[in-house]
Amino acid sequence: MEKYTKHFFNNIRKKLEEWEAAASIPHEEVYRFIHSMAGSASVLGLHNIGESARKLMDHHNEEDERMWTITEVKEELFDIIQYCYHYEEESIEVFPGKQGRDGEEPVVLLIDDDTTFLMYMKDELEKIGWYVVPIANPEKAIMSYYDVRPDCAIIDIHMDGTSGFEVLDFFKKKLKQPFIPTVMVSVENSKEVRMKSYQMGADDFIAKPFDLDEFTVRVKRQMERKKQMEELVLIDELTLVYNRKYLSQAYAQVQSDWARRGDSYCVAVLDLDHFKGVNDRYGHLMGDRVLKGFASHLKSETRIQDTVFRFGGEEFVILFPHTSIKEACSFVDDIRKRFSQVIFQANPDFSCTFSAGVAEIADPTKPFDTWLKLADNALYEAKGSGRNLVRIDRKAMEHIPHKITKIAIVDDDPIIRTVMKDIVSKLPSEEHIQYDIQTFKDGASFIASDWHKGNPCLVILDGVMPKMDGLEVLEQIRSRTDSDRYKVLMLTSRKSERDISRSLQLGADDYMTKPFKLLELEARLGQMLKRMR
Repeated sequence: MEKYTKHFFNNIRKKLEEWEAAASIPHEEVYRFIHSMAGSASVLGLHNIGESARKLMDHHNEEDERMWTITEVKEELFDIIQYCYHYEEESIEVFPGKQGRDGEEPVVLLIDDDTTFLMYMKDELEKIGWYVVPIANPEKAIMSYYDVRPDCAIIDIHMDGTSGFEVLDFFKKKLKQPFIPTVMVSVENSKEVRMKSYQMGADDFIAKPFDLDEFTVRVKRQMERKKQMEELVLIDELTLVYNRKYLSQAYAQVQSDWARRGDSYCVAVLDLDHFKGVNDRYGHLMGDRVLKGFASHLKSETRIQDTVFRFGGEEFVILFPHTSIKEACSFVDDIRKRFSQVIFQANPDFSCTFSAGVAEIADPTKPFDTWLKLADNALYEAKGSGRNLVRIDRKAMEHIPHKITKIAIVDDDPIIRTVMKDIVSKLPSEEHIQYDIQTFKDGASFIASDWHKGNPCLVILDGVMPKMDGLEVLEQIRSRTDSDRYKVLMLTSRKSERDISRSLQLGADDYMTKPFKLLELEARLGQMLKRMR
């Protein structure tokens, strides 16, 4: 029976491919195809498909003379196409202990030119719920550090072309970022190597081969240490948001991102209205409760990429990356409206408001104080206009176009293309980002297209295709002078370890093995798109 079921699905694929090449499809042909599925599916035990096909037959008259486009056909048959995918999805092996992803799991950057080690460690560490970014090219690792912003970096010392010590030196010195723990691993366990690792700033050294359970505990301990250090050094003790010490570090990240991407960044200065009156009337303990409540409100109402700081007293600062000034103003105004509805329990109960000024960081090569002063001026304008208001720096541009992120689905399977396009179209995006989605039935047509040029592009790339396979496409992408615009998710077979290894060597940003759970695909795409913002 399995042989005939595969033949049934292959027939659906062939028909979709045939229709994709046609300008239009006669209704009689579409109806005949649905009729055929209704009969065959039930015989093969594919009752969901058979039932869907029979319902479609009831909705259509065989004698109609209309012509269909391929888009209309796919919309009409989408439930059936999805059932076809889910039938194959049911055969996926579920690894014991593997956890689902919610986008908030710890992120580990794993740097090693041994792709077998990368594949094994990625598989094992993702079973416990970590998100692992495997990097086989040490030079790519340096740029990935900016994009990934990991909770821990694991670096092999001996790699072809580049020493792990060079990568460590870059992380520790050039990035001026001491709050990402680094763990060095090596088959060489000499005293000299261990001492050099620690002297250069590594937080731990683990000799290969190692016990995986011990390795996991030690890496987890480093990530917990990172969290504790942030809380002790950079977190305001009362409000538990970042303090002003972290502003210079955060602005350095803005400068780095802006130099590579040129996106819009904004800063907002917020000040509680009449806060002295709260302290005078209700006492300083109540004042502290208001400050903690305000900070908690800001953290819950801002996005994951935004950063909240307590600048001093009752004044707070928010950095908005990849955000136009109109969007930043709208975000702050929404926060203002909701905060005014928060009730603080006292005798009598009361509420608070705040005023805010917003400015665009138009040129991050200038000192941060430049933009802080503009936002502060706008804040004073809000105060002078009656408080409980948000004002924009008057020099700000009135409009900045939305950022376009292109998403290419390159796969020779029409069922996969259809299902993936539906998933991608439903992915959440920020207000200032628009997704432009295109599908390609082979690698050659993608490479020949001008559509993906000029904008950031996420490429979902099948490894095995006619004319030009995924590895050839990946190699061409990485040979481009603007290859950093592309993020590539490779789709491979479970039995193609050699292809996975080669894709990592060529610079794939992540990979998944077919067939895969659609929820897992959603989570991976969400992580990769977050790194592109």
